[in-house]
Amino acid sequence: MPLTRPDRPTLVALGGYALTRLVGLLVLAVAAGATGEDGLHRLNGRWDSVWYVRIAEHGYGYEAILPNGDVHSDLAFFPLLPLLERGLSAVLPVDAATAGLLVSWTAGLAAAWGIHRCGARVAGPRAGVLLAVFWGVYPTAFVQSMAYTETLFTAFAAWSLYAVLRGRWILAGALCAAAGLTRPTAVALIAALGITALVAFVGERRLPPRTVAGVLVAPLGWLGHVAYVGVREGTPTGYFDVQAAWGNSIDGGVALALFIVRLPWPAALGLGAALALLGWLVVLCVRQRQPLPLLVYTVGVVLVSLVGAAYFGSRPRLMMPAFGLLLPPAAALARVRTRTAVPVLAGLALASAGYGALTLLGPGPP
Repeated sequence: MPLTRPDRPTLVALGGYALTRLVGLLVLAVAAGATGEDGLHRLNGRWDSVWYVRIAEHGYGYEAILPNGDVHSDLAFFPLLPLLERGLSAVLPVDAATAGLLVSWTAGLAAAWGIHRCGARVAGPRAGVLLAVFWGVYPTAFVQSMAYTETLFTAFAAWSLYAVLRGRWILAGALCAAAGLTRPTAVALIAALGITALVAFVGERRLPPRTVAGVLVAPLGWLGHVAYVGVREGTPTGYFDVQAAWGNSIDGGVALALFIVRLPWPAALGLGAALALLGWLVVLCVRQRQPLPLLVYTVGVVLVSLVGAAYFGSRPRLMMPAFGLLLPPAAALARVRTRTAVPVLAGLALASAGYGALTLLGPGPP
């Protein structure tokens, strides 16, 4: 996957990122020990992780019927992570759940590497290092240590975008197709490649064959799973019907607005402030003149995360792959001295780790 050899800034970025995840695991271990909980089980044995393991071990076909009659089908989950879990558990002396952690942790390093390379290309090596570390201290970065798909998807997305920035369109399309086998959020990456190619065509009145090939390959993974579910369900809208049964239909943000309105006013004000900060980060990305594919991808991930009727608590996690949001603060911190930057990052790492332990040991899914 990597398009470059690791240089010194890359090694610093990977080391810094790995340190943030180690801090998160240590804080979780301490908190789990103090409360008598099993921290490892919270990483690979609950919530979505269980669904991926079941697919890895038994294939698709399981449905859970809720007390209210709703049907949750495992067809809502994309196949690449369970395929990797099955493959690793077949060749290594580990079960599928442990294999999921190995995939997630390895993909986290690959994602941090790709994020660093994108950041370095846009804002310089120092900003690239800080961008990778910032991604490791994102508020819901604890998910990066879970057997979830966020790290795997972000790794494919970051390297696909970096390939586009270097003009390697076929590789970018192939990585995008892999991302499309990982998460539905790949629609944002597909749009990034397509819009970038369209703008290039408008400006130059032609497109190189490699660009066309990359754009055509990019959606194949996402379309493949949607088509598979359609065949299984006997309807072209099968995948979207399955998602709707999970409560994940697209409503243009109505569910989010209603959620905010129904909150007590202090909580509503806090959430409104968080959304305002999110909007300001998007504005900063535009003012920073981020490359078009990175900007379209970032805005696309944010929009996909906000316009659905999904469980509200998962939205910060859904936005985590939008690492471009962190590039403006990373570039700003890159202008200060190391002795100032390090305490800032250390404080953020501890805060993220504490929030992660609190969430993981709580009752609800992330």
